[in-house]
Amino acid sequence: MIDSKVIIVGGGPAGSACAWKLRQYEIPAMILDSQSFPRPKTCAGWITPRVFEDLKIDASEYPGGILTFRRLNFYFWGRKIPVKTHQYSIRRFEFDHWLVDRTGFPLIPHAVKNIRQEYHHYIIDDQYRCEYLVGAGGTNCPVYRAFFRQCFPRNPLNKIVAMEEEFKSDDGHRECHLWFFDNRLPGYAWFVPKGNGFVNVGIGGKYARLRKQGVNLTQHWDRLVQKLADLSLVTKRDYRPKGCSYYLRDKERRVQLDKAYVIGDAAGLATRDMGEGIGPAVRSGILAAEAIASDKQYSLRSIRRYSAMDIWRPGRRLLF
Repeated sequence: MIDSKVIIVGGGPAGSACAWKLRQYEIPAMILDSQSFPRPKTCAGWITPRVFEDLKIDASEYPGGILTFRRLNFYFWGRKIPVKTHQYSIRRFEFDHWLVDRTGFPLIPHAVKNIRQEYHHYIIDDQYRCEYLVGAGGTNCPVYRAFFRQCFPRNPLNKIVAMEEEFKSDDGHRECHLWFFDNRLPGYAWFVPKGNGFVNVGIGGKYARLRKQGVNLTQHWDRLVQKLADLSLVTKRDYRPKGCSYYLRDKERRVQLDKAYVIGDAAGLATRDMGEGIGPAVRSGILAAEAIASDKQYSLRSIRRYSAMDIWRPGRRLLF
């Protein structure tokens, strides 16, 4: 049996932020993830300045590919609204790997299947044992399934389904475009350029509303592909999108049971306006580590529910 004070299930931004903060408190931890890093991770990769602030990172020193946006192009029902801004985009393939390495803790490739609580410890697959257990494994996190799903089920009205693809592009576009509510889509579509010539395109919407409309998300994807071609943003592309789902932030719910915690998408923290997940994930990981270190109750009340509120700073422009 391998023992650790804390075991974090999931090595994404939430899990890495938690491990990084635990390291500052000199609390031993290990990270379990179903995949080895670096690993493919399709994601728009939207990073707000607050993410770098929370992680004590100077954006100019980030070693991976990064692109800075000075303007965002919003489209509401077809009307274009350019907005001055200061945002970043990264590739999760690089960003997540760098964050894990930065923690100084080992990441062990292990797909968690069974978790039980035994006396004052958690036992994982009869191989790993810990006093504190942190679930950072995304929407389908095994920690959430084992301890939180039955007593604190997620609200199906907050479920978002998405299709997206990331690829190398030679078209040279460097501006971000966001289309809201086209063809009654209960969500938005995006074109997000990234460093080193990569681009992420995708579309997401509320699953319950799509079903009520009797519309398949694939139909909206086909319209996005046509739009990208009409605008010459993407040319000569044979798309192979991947699907995913996550949950928008709901009313305050239990995210700690005894010494088990859920953070990031396992806790359903994507912002209600933009569906931004990386910022809330990082913040939740830090808060969980602080709760473990202080032996106080873990709470998400300080994490803002909207991207617009989280990005606003006195003396700065309102970015959204």
